Amino acid sequence: MVKLAINVDHVATLRQARGIDEPDPVLAAGICELAGAAGIVVHLREDRRHIQDRDVILLRQTVKTKLNLEMGAAEEIIKIALNLKPDMVTLVPEKRAELTTEGGLDVAGQERHLTSVIAQMKGAGIPVSLFINPDDGQIKAAKRVGATFVEIHTGRYSDAVSEEEEDREFALIAAAVNAAHGEGLRINAGHGLNYRNTARIAALDKIAELSIGHAVMARAIYVGLDQAVREMLALCC
Repeated sequence: MVKLAINVDHVATLRQARGIDEPDPVLAAGICELAGAAGIVVHLREDRRHIQDRDVILLRQTVKTKLNLEMGAAEEIIKIALNLKPDMVTLVPEKRAELTTEGGLDVAGQERHLTSVIAQMKGAGIPVSLFINPDDGQIKAAKRVGATFVEIHTGRYSDAVSEEEEDREFALIAAAVNAAHGEGLRINAGHGLNYRNTARIAALDKIAELSIGHAVMARAIYVGLDQAVREMLALCC
Protein backbone atom coordinates (compact mmCIF):
# COMPACT_ATOMS: atom_id res chain seq x y z
CA MET A 1 0.00 0.00 0.00
CA VAL A 2 1.38 3.39 -0.99
CA LYS A 3 1.55 5.94 1.81
CA LEU A 4 -0.36 9.22 1.64
CA ALA A 5 1.13 12.57 2.63
CA ILE A 6 -1.18 15.57 2.77
CA ASN A 7 -0.12 19.04 1.67
CA VAL A 8 -1.78 21.67 3.87
CA ASP A 9 -0.60 24.74 1.93
CA HIS A 10 -4.12 25.67 0.85
CA VAL A 11 -5.34 25.89 4.42
CA ALA A 12 -2.78 28.65 4.79
CA THR A 13 -3.85 30.15 1.45
CA LEU A 14 -7.37 30.63 2.83
CA ARG A 15 -6.02 32.12 6.04
CA GLN A 16 -3.76 34.57 4.20
CA ALA A 17 -6.65 35.71 1.98
CA ARG A 18 -8.11 37.45 5.02
CA GLY A 19 -4.87 38.18 6.84
CA ILE A 20 -6.16 36.62 10.06
CA ASP A 21 -5.20 33.55 12.09
CA GLU A 22 -7.63 30.95 10.82
CA PRO A 23 -7.94 28.38 9.41
CA ASP A 24 -4.70 27.13 10.94
CA PRO A 25 -2.60 24.71 8.82
CA VAL A 26 -1.03 23.36 12.00
CA LEU A 27 -4.42 22.28 13.33
CA ALA A 28 -5.32 20.90 9.88
CA ALA A 29 -2.14 18.82 9.89
CA GLY A 30 -3.17 17.22 13.16
CA ILE A 31 -6.59 16.31 11.75
CA CYS A 32 -4.92 14.77 8.69
CA GLU A 33 -2.64 12.65 10.85
CA LEU A 34 -5.51 11.45 13.01
CA ALA A 35 -7.38 10.47 9.82
CA GLY A 36 -4.45 8.27 8.78
CA ALA A 37 -2.09 10.43 6.74
CA ALA A 38 1.49 9.17 6.88
CA GLY A 39 3.03 12.60 6.48
CA ILE A 40 2.47 16.34 6.18
CA VAL A 41 3.84 18.45 3.33
CA VAL A 42 4.27 22.23 3.26
CA HIS A 43 5.97 24.54 0.77
CA LEU A 44 7.73 27.50 2.36
CA ARG A 45 7.95 29.89 -0.56
CA GLU A 46 10.26 32.87 -0.71
CA ASP A 47 7.25 35.19 -1.08
CA ARG A 48 5.44 33.54 1.88
CA ARG A 49 2.18 33.53 -0.07
CA HIS A 50 0.69 30.81 2.15
CA ILE A 51 2.85 28.90 4.63
CA GLN A 52 4.65 31.20 7.09
CA ASP A 53 7.78 30.72 9.19
CA ARG A 54 5.57 30.35 12.27
CA ASP A 55 3.77 27.44 10.61
CA VAL A 56 6.88 25.39 9.87
CA ILE A 57 8.27 25.96 13.37
CA LEU A 58 5.04 24.74 14.99
CA LEU A 59 4.68 21.87 12.55
CA ARG A 60 8.19 20.68 13.35
CA GLN A 61 7.16 20.60 17.01
CA THR A 62 3.78 18.92 16.53
CA VAL A 63 3.81 16.61 13.50
CA LYS A 64 3.95 13.02 14.74
CA THR A 65 4.37 11.25 11.40
CA LYS A 66 6.78 12.94 8.95
CA LEU A 67 7.25 16.57 7.96
CA ASN A 68 8.30 17.09 4.35
CA LEU A 69 9.40 20.67 3.62
CA GLU A 70 9.09 21.62 -0.05
CA MET A 71 11.41 24.46 -0.94
CA GLY A 72 13.32 26.24 -3.65
CA ALA A 73 17.10 26.03 -3.44
CA ALA A 74 17.43 29.66 -2.31
CA GLU A 75 19.96 30.59 0.38
CA GLU A 76 17.41 32.04 2.82
CA ILE A 77 15.22 28.93 2.70
CA ILE A 78 18.21 26.60 2.88
CA LYS A 79 19.25 28.24 6.17
CA ILE A 80 15.73 27.84 7.57
CA ALA A 81 15.66 24.17 6.60
CA LEU A 82 19.05 23.49 8.17
CA ASN A 83 17.87 25.05 11.43
CA LEU A 84 14.43 23.43 11.32
CA LYS A 85 15.64 19.92 10.45
CA PRO A 86 12.42 18.54 8.91
CA ASP A 87 12.19 14.81 8.35
CA MET A 88 12.95 15.44 4.69
CA VAL A 89 13.09 18.25 2.16
CA THR A 90 11.84 18.22 -1.41
CA LEU A 91 13.59 20.65 -3.71
CA VAL A 92 11.24 22.16 -6.28
CA PRO A 93 11.48 24.88 -8.93
CA GLU A 94 9.90 28.12 -7.83
CA LYS A 95 8.70 31.15 -9.81
CA ARG A 96 7.13 34.15 -8.11
CA ALA A 97 4.42 34.58 -10.77
CA GLU A 98 3.23 30.96 -10.89
CA LEU A 99 -0.04 29.88 -9.30
CA THR A 100 1.45 26.52 -8.36
CA THR A 101 4.62 24.63 -9.23
CA GLU A 102 4.54 24.37 -13.01
CA GLY A 103 6.94 21.52 -13.70
CA GLY A 104 9.85 19.48 -12.50
CA LEU A 105 13.24 20.70 -11.39
CA ASP A 106 15.94 20.90 -14.08
CA VAL A 107 18.45 18.83 -12.15
CA ALA A 108 20.67 18.22 -15.17
CA GLY A 109 20.98 21.97 -15.73
CA GLN A 110 22.12 22.85 -12.21
CA GLU A 111 24.04 19.86 -10.96
CA ARG A 112 26.80 21.82 -9.23
CA HIS A 113 24.43 23.93 -7.13
CA LEU A 114 22.14 21.03 -6.25
CA THR A 115 25.09 18.83 -5.29
CA SER A 116 26.15 21.53 -2.82
CA VAL A 117 22.65 21.97 -1.37
CA ILE A 118 22.12 18.23 -0.99
CA ALA A 119 25.50 17.85 0.71
CA GLN A 120 24.51 20.53 3.24
CA MET A 121 21.21 18.80 3.95
CA LYS A 122 22.82 15.39 4.28
CA GLY A 123 25.39 16.89 6.65
CA ALA A 124 22.47 17.95 8.86
CA GLY A 125 20.89 14.51 8.63
CA ILE A 126 18.07 15.61 6.29
CA PRO A 127 17.18 13.30 3.36
CA VAL A 128 16.54 15.11 0.07
CA SER A 129 13.97 14.46 -2.62
CA LEU A 130 14.01 16.16 -6.02
CA PHE A 131 10.70 17.00 -7.74
CA ILE A 132 11.28 16.02 -11.37
CA ASN A 133 9.41 15.37 -14.58
CA PRO A 134 9.18 11.69 -15.63
CA ASP A 135 12.37 11.95 -17.69
CA ASP A 136 15.26 9.49 -17.76
CA GLY A 137 17.90 12.23 -18.04
CA GLN A 138 16.61 13.99 -14.93
CA ILE A 139 16.50 10.69 -13.03
CA LYS A 140 20.14 9.98 -13.84
CA ALA A 141 21.07 13.54 -12.84
CA ALA A 142 19.21 13.12 -9.53
CA LYS A 143 21.35 10.09 -8.79
CA ARG A 144 24.54 11.97 -9.67
CA VAL A 145 23.81 14.90 -7.35
CA GLY A 146 23.18 12.61 -4.38
CA ALA A 147 19.40 12.68 -3.91
CA THR A 148 17.83 9.99 -1.74
CA PHE A 149 14.36 10.34 -3.28
CA VAL A 150 12.78 11.62 -6.44
CA GLU A 151 9.19 12.82 -6.53
CA ILE A 152 7.78 12.17 -9.98
CA HIS A 153 5.72 15.09 -11.26
CA THR A 154 2.23 13.83 -12.15
CA GLY A 155 0.88 17.17 -13.37
CA ARG A 156 0.64 16.37 -17.08
CA TYR A 157 -1.08 13.07 -16.28
CA SER A 158 -3.54 14.86 -13.98
CA ASP A 159 -4.26 17.58 -16.54
CA ALA A 160 -4.85 15.19 -19.46
CA VAL A 161 -7.97 16.06 -21.43
CA SER A 162 -8.44 12.71 -23.16
CA GLU A 163 -8.09 9.04 -22.31
CA GLU A 164 -5.33 8.69 -24.89
CA GLU A 165 -3.34 11.57 -23.40
CA GLU A 166 -3.79 10.21 -19.87
CA ASP A 167 -2.60 6.76 -20.99
CA ARG A 168 0.46 8.29 -22.66
CA GLU A 169 1.40 10.31 -19.59
CA PHE A 170 0.79 7.34 -17.31
CA ALA A 171 3.17 5.25 -19.40
CA LEU A 172 5.86 7.92 -18.99
CA ILE A 173 5.35 7.93 -15.21
CA ALA A 174 5.47 4.15 -15.01
CA ALA A 175 8.70 4.08 -17.05
CA ALA A 176 10.22 6.80 -14.86
CA VAL A 177 9.33 4.89 -11.70
CA ASN A 178 11.09 1.81 -13.03
CA ALA A 179 14.11 3.85 -14.13
CA ALA A 180 14.41 5.56 -10.74
CA HIS A 181 14.13 2.23 -8.97
CA GLY A 182 16.88 0.90 -11.19
CA GLU A 183 19.11 3.78 -10.10
CA GLY A 184 18.55 2.90 -6.45
CA LEU A 185 16.43 5.98 -5.74
CA ARG A 186 13.39 5.94 -3.50
CA ILE A 187 10.28 7.17 -5.26
CA ASN A 188 7.40 9.47 -4.36
CA ALA A 189 4.91 11.07 -6.74
CA GLY A 190 2.46 13.92 -6.79
CA HIS A 191 0.95 17.10 -8.24
CA GLY A 192 -2.62 17.49 -9.41
CA LEU A 193 -3.77 14.05 -8.27
CA ASN A 194 -7.44 13.81 -7.36
CA TYR A 195 -10.17 11.33 -6.46
CA ARG A 196 -10.58 10.24 -10.09
CA ASN A 197 -6.98 9.59 -11.12
CA THR A 198 -5.04 8.66 -7.97
CA ALA A 199 -5.78 4.92 -7.81
CA ARG A 200 -3.95 4.22 -11.07
CA ILE A 201 -0.76 5.91 -9.83
CA ALA A 202 -1.08 4.32 -6.38
CA ALA A 203 -1.06 0.90 -8.05
CA LEU A 204 2.54 1.39 -9.20
CA ASP A 205 4.16 -0.74 -6.54
CA LYS A 206 7.58 0.95 -6.51
CA ILE A 207 6.11 4.28 -5.39
CA ALA A 208 6.51 4.76 -1.64
CA GLU A 209 4.32 7.81 -1.11
CA LEU A 210 1.90 10.16 -2.84
CA SER A 211 1.75 13.85 -1.97
CA ILE A 212 -1.74 15.30 -2.43
CA GLY A 213 -3.13 18.64 -1.30
CA HIS A 214 -5.56 20.65 -3.38
CA ALA A 215 -8.00 17.84 -4.17
CA VAL A 216 -8.26 16.83 -0.52
CA MET A 217 -8.78 20.41 0.68
CA ALA A 218 -11.42 21.00 -2.00
CA ARG A 219 -13.24 17.81 -0.98
CA ALA A 220 -12.99 18.82 2.67
CA ILE A 221 -15.22 21.85 2.01
CA TYR A 222 -18.07 19.43 1.34
CA VAL A 223 -17.41 16.49 3.66
CA GLY A 224 -14.92 17.72 6.25
CA LEU A 225 -11.16 17.24 6.38
CA ASP A 226 -11.17 13.95 8.29
CA GLN A 227 -13.53 12.31 5.79
CA ALA A 228 -11.70 13.77 2.79
CA VAL A 229 -8.41 12.27 3.95
CA ARG A 230 -10.01 8.89 4.66
CA GLU A 231 -11.60 8.80 1.21
CA MET A 232 -8.24 9.49 -0.43
CA LEU A 233 -6.56 6.87 1.72
CA ALA A 234 -9.08 4.32 0.46
CA LEU A 235 -7.87 4.98 -3.08
CA CYS A 236 -4.27 4.29 -2.07
CA CYS A 237 -4.94 0.73 -0.94
